[in-house]
Amino acid sequence: MVRVVIIATWNVNSIRAREARFLAFLERWKPDAVCLQELKVEDAQFPVMQLKGVGYHAAFHGQRTYNGVAIVAKEEHALEDVQIGLGDDVEDDHARLIGATVGGVHLLSAYFPNGGNMGSDKYAYKLAWMKRLRATLDRRFTAKDPVALLGDYNVAPFPDDVADPDELEGTVLANPEVRAALLHIADFGLEDVCRPFHPEGGVYTWWDYRARGFERNLGLRIDHVYATGSVAARVIGAAVDREERHGKGASDHAPLLVELREH
Repeated sequence: MVRVVIIATWNVNSIRAREARFLAFLERWKPDAVCLQELKVEDAQFPVMQLKGVGYHAAFHGQRTYNGVAIVAKEEHALEDVQIGLGDDVEDDHARLIGATVGGVHLLSAYFPNGGNMGSDKYAYKLAWMKRLRATLDRRFTAKDPVALLGDYNVAPFPDDVADPDELEGTVLANPEVRAALLHIADFGLEDVCRPFHPEGGVYTWWDYRARGFERNLGLRIDHVYATGSVAARVIGAAVDREERHGKGASDHAPLLVELREH
């Protein structure tokens, strides 16, 4: 029997608020590794002991109130070569990237900037950050390395990744400029490993809390897993866990899970 490895990404929108949900998610799916974004806690508040209680450990890069990223893995999988941040010479205190090798794959948990509004300083920062991320990939890896970039990209790559184009097409999340910036990152040698399983689009990972966005399915596909060819060739499935967007206390994002054949 071929063993299946499960990796996932989830913007939890506060690990403190979503701790019980996340622990239940680990118990239900038993993923090998999960990349988290928007922890919104400093490192001292990350739930290390609670994770240990269900057989997991983590590498994390927290920040009070904003941002924060982590890689959580089963204790049987070592977290090796942990790297925090983009590693360039730009002064930037945003906790948006952490990397670690898990089971022979270099996982990167990334929280791309939202961008605020078109033409704003935040939007300029978003484009610059995406360019810096590509430079980090070029500096640390080659396309032949087993690399997977998981996270909240804050970019809907295709028009059919946007449920309500009249409302969201042309915003900082869905416009030709940010899509070109994402293509520049992908041109490193990364493939969108989820899109082939949902070629018609209409599969979303984020829904606005307001105006019953989830109930009306007015979402966006902005959480992604991109991987180099050696990892992409192992992918046998990808799905959004919509159940995690139901109920009281849900994040505005749902987890995205990817299944791989064991290497």
